[in-house]
Amino acid sequence: MAIKHAAAKAIRKSAKNRAFNLKVKAEFKGLVKEARKLLVAKKIDEAKKAVMAAAKSLDKSARKKVITKNTAARLKSRLMKALNAISKK
Repeated sequence: MAIKHAAAKAIRKSAKNRAFNLKVKAEFKGLVKEARKLLVAKKIDEAKKAVMAAAKSLDKSARKKVITKNTAARLKSRLMKALNAISKK
């Protein structure tokens, strides 16, 4: 148990931040998963919308520092690459 007032506040703050981060991560992970599922199924129109929604969510989470900007860029790049691969066929 925290003895100092500042330590107790740090515990409260970290718990609040963790709850926020988990909520944001769950959101973008669900969108990325849905986009990948549509890409594998080769449903181009739905996949394009899903990829754009996932990209927006990744950008937001990177802006809020839940994930790093490089992680967001890497995930977006892989989604776009897969979308372009099925669009060309």
